[in-house]
Amino acid sequence: MAMALRCFHHLPLLLYRSSFAMIRGLPQAPAGCSALLLDGCRQCVHQVLLTRQLATKKDKGKSQAKVNISAALVEDIINLEETNEDMQAVVEALKEDFSRNISVRTSPGALDHIIVMTQEGKFPLNQLGQISQKSPQLIIVNMTSFPESTAAALKAIRDSGMNLNPEMDGTIIRVPVPKVTREHRESLAKLAKQSTNKSKEALRKVRSKSINQVKKFKSKVSEDTIWLLEKQIQQMADSTAAEMDKLLAAKTKELLG
Repeated sequence: MAMALRCFHHLPLLLYRSSFAMIRGLPQAPAGCSALLLDGCRQCVHQVLLTRQLATKKDKGKSQAKVNISAALVEDIINLEETNEDMQAVVEALKEDFSRNISVRTSPGALDHIIVMTQEGKFPLNQLGQISQKSPQLIIVNMTSFPESTAAALKAIRDSGMNLNPEMDGTIIRVPVPKVTREHRESLAKLAKQSTNKSKEALRKVRSKSINQVKKFKSKVSEDTIWLLEKQIQQMADSTAAEMDKLLAAKTKELLG
């Protein structure tokens, strides 16, 4: 009887550590706890985890408690910090795209990184031509240094998705700056939406890659561990997607007023 009470006394600690028990193995028997009684403790822990999992699955429509696994405890399975960095890289790429390509007024800097396909390979426009603003309504691209790439540069500007209609005059490319009309603003807003959707697709690829990495360990760790990690990765992806939605909302407000 005394032995059973000692085992019961340690049960809260086992339950507290249950989220990580499957990663490093369940705790050893407390001093004085028999193997038989410890097996009972293990069954209780497993039942708590299973009940929690089933309850969460049934409670899809309600707010769910967040999983927060220490990256150090699962580093042999997946690098969660690296996964987070990959997701944040997608967000930064979206911010950069908004800044460069989706602005009410086109600036010379917006043309810098347009990729030009030449016979020698792909090059940013600013490496082939000198870009300058002649007036608020006109940008000039001087292709004197690489005259053979003038036609390719013209095509790249036209196909950039920036609603530009360049004109070629020898080795000079004239780029009229579109008027800030309501139609133009709405066109930019649609472009921002498309860009965000592409970024979310890139985010889904990061999530899928991470989950597939976790699933490789199905035969080595418990199902609870796999489930907890998948849930954490999904939460990270959901949080990143929400950040993208905020960026899109802010950009749409900026464009449409």
